[in-house]
Amino acid sequence: MVSISRETPEQTHARLRSVLARAEMTVFDGVWSFAETPLDEPPQLSAATLAVVRDEDSWSALVRDDVQDAGRERFGLVSFHFPAGVDNSGFVGWLAGELKTRLGTGVFVVCGSNRARGGIYDYWGCPVGLLDDVVGVIRGLGASSTS
Repeated sequence: MVSISRETPEQTHARLRSVLARAEMTVFDGVWSFAETPLDEPPQLSAATLAVVRDEDSWSALVRDDVQDAGRERFGLVSFHFPAGVDNSGFVGWLAGELKTRLGTGVFVVCGSNRARGGIYDYWGCPVGLLDDVVGVIRGLGASSTS
């Protein structure tokens, strides 16, 4: 569900910290990267494939990077599943901004939907060398909302 919230920046910050505290977060092991294939050669799906998207020219599959291809950018991954009925509008922009401000890093986000688990979920990628720092910031933001 996509919600529309009319609130002050302070109210948004407090609401999204509460959303983060209630979200189910998973930190993925390993290194992940995007494998690209031409548009006429869709990627083969496997257990190592988390997401597939395309543009006008090519397919891009987010896959576990066991080959450590030197030409690929390498990422660590975190995912969030949100409880049903929770207003998580603005979550992506808010958390991305917090990570940029605190760690200097950008992120990428791939979203999906699983209605049996509350609806929208997110995969978040960051530079693999910053994964522990990113997880620390996320846990700190979520923990401080419950105190």
